[in-house]
Amino acid sequence: MAPTPGPRLLDRHREELMVRHYARRTISPYAQWVKRFLRFHGMRHSLAKVGQVSASTQNQALSALLFLYR
Repeated sequence: MAPTPGPRLLDRHREELMVRHYARRTISPYAQWVKRFLRFHGMRHSLAKVGQVSASTQNQALSALLFLYR
């Protein structure tokens, strides 16, 4: 009998953000950045840099990933 899988990574990530009372307007972009990072995963260049986004968006992407891996 196979063990039942636990919550998925993104579900756990979102739940942890909610437990820490992050704003909904923060949770959604963090989840999007994590998804983009997981798809990108080649570690070639900065994902935010390749996407040609502003410095504040790059900082948000970094914050989302730092939170994920802490």
